[in-house]
Formats: sequence, structure tokens, C-alpha cells
Amino acid sequence: MKVFITGIAGFLGSHIADAMLADGHEVSGCDNLIGGYVDNVPEGAEYYQVDCCDLEAMKRLTKGVDIVYHTACTAYEGLSVFSPTMVCQNTYMNTVSIATAAVINRVKRFVYCSSMARYGTQEIVPFTEDMVCRPQDPYGISKYSAEQFLKCLCSVHGMELVIAVPHNIIGPRQKYDDPFRNVASIMINLMLQGRQPIIYGDGTQKRCFSFVQDDIYCLERLAFQDDVVGEVINIGPDEEFVTINQLAETIARLLDFELHPIYMQGRPQEVKMATCSADKARKLLGYHTEYSLEKGLEQMINYIREKGTKKFRYHLDLEIVNGKTPKTWLNRMF
Repeated sequence: MKVFITGIAGFLGSHIADAMLADGHEVSGCDNLIGGYVDNVPEGAEYYQVDCCDLEAMKRLTKGVDIVYHTACTAYEGLSVFSPTMVCQNTYMNTVSIATAAVINRVKRFVYCSSMARYGTQEIVPFTEDMVCRPQDPYGISKYSAEQFLKCLCSVHGMELVIAVPHNIIGPRQKYDDPFRNVASIMINLMLQGRQPIIYGDGTQKRCFSFVQDDIYCLERLAFQDDVVGEVINIGPDEEFVTINQLAETIARLLDFELHPIYMQGRPQEVKMATCSADKARKLLGYHTEYSLEKGLEQMINYIREKGTKKFRYHLDLEIVNGKTPKTWLNRMF
């Protein structure tokens, strides 16, 4: 098969590319490098530094392609309240462009990587795929809007669609010099520099973190199984539901670091309790976890140590600056 991956230089896209190459598929992809590193692109994949919003480029690059994995987006929930134009452009409009090109070139199947941000705040956790979605930040709204757009376009033009909802994936290759997202990577980068982590709010927000290798084989199957077409499937663990405080404590223990977190004002629209049920993925994809949170964090620590700690890069502009804008970004505190 010929597989095209948007966001191939990013964390998730590069791991999907690895899996597809290992199975003998022909892999190509694009990335605008907002959230990735060129050296993430695996050897053997054809890489283009092109933005997904460029329709003409997408039409050219998806000619003859069988499967599209759309992982590219600016996945910044907290930042999206303060830079909505940039986030929505690179979340919703880039989906419109790549999907339009895929339809024009008669791509057989489109695998869309959505986000648990689609669910927003729910009365109960874990989130299940049949819940009414209530996204509460521009990023989540854009992700869910892109899903609705894809359902419409694929239904009209006969392209197979699968919507994956990977959530809180961690692991090697995750961008760790980004001050706007990737809480585990930020904490590890800071603590390896001898600096205290910064926690928004009181740190009692709860999440499940999924090590990337526990998700890749499920994402890979979405390209080929017949019984997943038209489905929305959560991919990630529903065990080890931990607070952000507990995450910091675990990293500190692994690093033998004396922890005294710096607490800052909570970010607007942050969901307090967020985790997804994995029951559907277990049934359809044989989902199971082999990496505990601690084991996954150890892999990340080893990766960042090997690559070397980095100074945080404030590479994205704040479109809205007011009294609610986090001081961590305004004052470049990371």
C-alpha cells in the first residue's frame, strides 16, 4: 500500500511511519515543523516540508495514495483560548484541505486522529464514544468540527473514514522544548536541568497517560480492518488515572529529584477529569497495555537524557493578551 502521513515529523506521525515501513508499505508524508523535528522522520519515508493547508500541494502529494493518516494539527488546548486563529487554522482548515485532496485523488481510506478534547467536561468518566461531545476550547471545537466535516465529505464521495481518538500519548520523540504543551515532557526537561516543574491550578486535575508503543498497533489496524470503517474509537489506557501532582511526584522519584512544584493560576477552560474508556478498542483492535506509566516515563527520561536537555522555545505567537493569559507564557517562565 501507499500510505501518506500528515505530521510525519511529529511525535505520533513518525511512529506510525515506522510501523508502516516495517510492514513493507511505501510511506510518504508532510510536516510544517510547528510541532515536530526533522530527525523524527524515519529513514525510508519520503518527506515534504509542506503545510497541509496548501491544497495544491496536497493534491500533488496524495496522487496514487491508498491510505491517508491525518495526524497533523497544532494540538494546543490551553493555548487555543489565546491563539485561536493559528490553532483552528492548523486543526480544522488543514483537515479540509487534506481531505479534499484525498477525495480528488480517490484515496481509499482516511484515518483521522482526533482528540479526547472532543468530549469536554462530562458528568462521568471514563468517556465513551457514544457520549454527546461538549468540547470547551477552540482546539477541541476544531477537532470535533473536523470530524463532522469528514463524515459529510466521505459520505458524499465514498471515501472510507475511521476516527481514532488517541489521548495523552507520551514517549520518545515528543517535543520537549515546547512550553505550551506536553506536560510530562516539560516536567522531565525542567527537572533534568535542576529546575522545579510548574503546575497550573492545584494539580488535582486527573489524566491517564498512554505510552506510544501501546497505541501504534491499534492505529495501524485502523488502515486495514473492514469492521472499523465509520467508527469512532478511543485509543489509550483507562487505568492509572493520576493527578498532575502524582505525575510530577513519579518523575521526581525516577530522577531522585527533590520536588517543590511552583503552582500557578489555572488555565481557562481546562477539563478537570479526563480519561477515555478503552472497551471498544479492546473489542475491535485487541487493545492492551504493556507499559505502565512509570515504565513509559523511564523511556522518556532516557530519550531526553540522550538527546540533551533544551531551552524552551516560545515559537508561537499569543494572539490575545490580557489578564487571563498565563504568566508562564507572558514572562517566559519555563
